Amino acid sequence: MSLTIAALGSMSILLLFLLTIVTVVLAALGAHWRAPRLVEASVQGIYATFGLSAFTSMLIIYAFLAGDYSIQYVQHTSDAAMPLFYKITAFWGGLDGSLLFWVLLHTLFASLAVRSNRAKHPDLIPHVVAVLSVITAFFVGLLLFVKDPFTPYLLDVPANGRGLNPLLQNLYMIVHPPSLYLGYVSLAVPYAFGMAALLSGHVDASWQRSVRRWVLFSWMFLTFGLILGGLWAYEELGWGGYWAWDPVENAGLLPWFTATAFLHSIMIQERRGMMKVWNLALIIISFLLTIVGTFMTRSGVVQSVHAFGEDPVLAWTFGVFMIVIVVVSFGLLIWRLPKLRAENELESALSREFAFLVNNWLFLVCAVFVLGMTMYPTIWEWISPVLNEHFPSVAAWMSGMAAKHPDTLWWLDPVGRRVIGPPAFNKIMVPIGLALLCLTGIGPLLAWRKTSGTQLLRQFVGPLAFGAGATIAPAFLGIDSWTGLACFGLCGFTFWTIVQEFQRGVSARRRLRKQGILEALVNLVLRARRRYGGYIVHLGVVLMFLGWAGNSYKIERKVTLKPGQVTQLGQYEIRHDGLRATEDWQKEMITADIAVLKDGQVVDTLTPARWWYFQIPEQPTTEVSRYMTPGEDVYVSMQTVDMVSGWTQLSLYINPLVNWIWAGFIVMLGGSLICVGTSKPKRKGS
Repeated sequence: MSLTIAALGSMSILLLFLLTIVTVVLAALGAHWRAPRLVEASVQGIYATFGLSAFTSMLIIYAFLAGDYSIQYVQHTSDAAMPLFYKITAFWGGLDGSLLFWVLLHTLFASLAVRSNRAKHPDLIPHVVAVLSVITAFFVGLLLFVKDPFTPYLLDVPANGRGLNPLLQNLYMIVHPPSLYLGYVSLAVPYAFGMAALLSGHVDASWQRSVRRWVLFSWMFLTFGLILGGLWAYEELGWGGYWAWDPVENAGLLPWFTATAFLHSIMIQERRGMMKVWNLALIIISFLLTIVGTFMTRSGVVQSVHAFGEDPVLAWTFGVFMIVIVVVSFGLLIWRLPKLRAENELESALSREFAFLVNNWLFLVCAVFVLGMTMYPTIWEWISPVLNEHFPSVAAWMSGMAAKHPDTLWWLDPVGRRVIGPPAFNKIMVPIGLALLCLTGIGPLLAWRKTSGTQLLRQFVGPLAFGAGATIAPAFLGIDSWTGLACFGLCGFTFWTIVQEFQRGVSARRRLRKQGILEALVNLVLRARRRYGGYIVHLGVVLMFLGWAGNSYKIERKVTLKPGQVTQLGQYEIRHDGLRATEDWQKEMITADIAVLKDGQVVDTLTPARWWYFQIPEQPTTEVSRYMTPGEDVYVSMQTVDMVSGWTQLSLYINPLVNWIWAGFIVMLGGSLICVGTSKPKRKGS
């Protein structure tokens, strides 16, 4: 039976590849000849590719549930002791299965996008089908020729599996990877519509109404995935942080930057008929960055504990695909430039359009900087041997300059691969992040086209006063970090901007209707979901920045204690009350009982632990324990332990305001759901 599953799965992938090629041909001919029957056949073809993708995916899931270890992928990422839901999520836990999962989601989104838009945009649909099917063909081709998840063992079938990476056997990791995949894969839909508009010449704004929702959908799931990844790192890795600028983390962040930029700049096009070329470029870049991110995490070109491993074939395959995307996409954009002329021009720097433009440039700078810093070690590893061998004088000069200016020119030193840590990223990203937070507050205060001096004074007085107070208060409490104080001040400034916008809207509504404040607020949001949903998203951003500001006065200690000993951590005392050794059917666990005392009273008992899975004992996991309050986290993780003597090495942290990050994310998610419910955009000039 096992051989039948493997053979049936491989045959399904072959049929899926052939069906996708046929769909591309039918769509291309239907568009060229304007043949409705061929177009309809291509539409049915794209539906069929989803059906066949779902069937193939169910086969591999069945193999996991049945424990079919004759299939190499199942044996590598599963074992009999794993709980049922981890056996299912092992589907995307490795490289081969993740590519199949990508195909499943892509064909699902392609089918939904075509079905919902075929009546609205009949001239675009054959081009959309062709573009989406070409993307499908690329990924199915990888499964067919490079990474078949159904490859069987021909001899010596193992009796049991190796098991899923213990770090992935976590509830957050059931949701985190699929969320990022949903965000990544769904960006192919706006890209396909953008290419269809360029191919057909129908480059008016109508097609972008559907695209905006898809980008917002992608942005929501990218945000969800990134925050869940941070929460997973915070609770599972035991290092007291949630973001380390790891290459795989950065891969998910790259398209988030450009998707966020698009969601702001598209408003300028809808309102003023400007930035048409820019918006199409952002759509192309966003999709391209999803492929870049996939290339980074699956080819081995970057080193990361989260990466799938090194694969030179995948590296050059993705490289060729990215070159094709760039050449074809921007070639079409250049070809259609005459049809993409702006209807209006920027009238003043004191305008909302200009604030959005600066916002867009900063987001693009973030994407370029993070991509460059992430790929820098790999690129330098390729270049440095050539410099040292063929241009030794240049290499010596560069090394000398790096030695003279280590803080600014460290990147010149041709030493091969190096590790670039958070300080190098934060040096640039923290100021840019503060600038973006500032623009989040300034944008709503500026009028479209031009803001008069009187308007500026009236709009800015309240936010500036509140921002000044939010800066001074932490300074009086002893916070002396300029970035922390700036972040608190800008949070206050932006928060009051949002409050001011809601207050004016509610007051105007109550003047027209006899309504209570709460009723007027709810009706205001429902009446203009996109505008006020956006403000709620911005409120979530403020709360998250408030949480990040807490980093400016966090406390960290590394201690080694034995049962009965006490150590001081800020205003708390940490007491080691003992160790416990237990096990279940899957793992062995050592747990410490840690009492947290404040003013001599026990406020909580924490239970940090180390788990050793029987199948993969060389990869123990760190189970963090936290005492959470609105103002801070007392965070304890166990590093090493000696069960004979009881000596336990602990990492202790007080992370101020960290829970506001997770609260801010919930607020952002709520605001984005309100925005998705927008029925139609405002008419230009309204």
